[in-house]
Amino acid sequence: MGVEVGKQFPEFSLLNQDRQMVTLGDFVGKWLVVYVYPKDDTPGCTIQGKSFTATKQEFDDANISVVGVSEDDVESHKNFCNKFSFTIDLLADPNHELLDAAGVGQSEYKGTMYWNRTSFVIDPQGVLRKVYEKVNPEGHERVLLDDIKAMQAA
Repeated sequence: MGVEVGKQFPEFSLLNQDRQMVTLGDFVGKWLVVYVYPKDDTPGCTIQGKSFTATKQEFDDANISVVGVSEDDVESHKNFCNKFSFTIDLLADPNHELLDAAGVGQSEYKGTMYWNRTSFVIDPQGVLRKVYEKVNPEGHERVLLDDIKAMQAA
């Protein structure tokens, strides 16, 4: 149970990899992709971070911001960003405030629970427009770009 499409996305105030506070209000007037990923420096999460970094200019040109969220702490995010030269913000949610509020599910993998790879598309007024669950990291950024451009045109 989380936020429904067509409703306001939950407010959040989370630190990014540079210890800067990032809030939902920072994105008013822009489209926003919040992508939840299981763990820093794991294969699928690395693919996603690299993909969003590689296409950042295209997202910027379309007035779309992209932030990643996981329960890893700021230090872990900083190392992950530095290792792969990511140019996107990764938000630390160690207390699961946003993960719980947004209703992100969990799955077990080798005896450990992980947050499901989930993406949220939020419009310039802060309204949730689309949710992608159990995302395949390969090529997901293209799907998001195409879908959001279609919503912008509608």
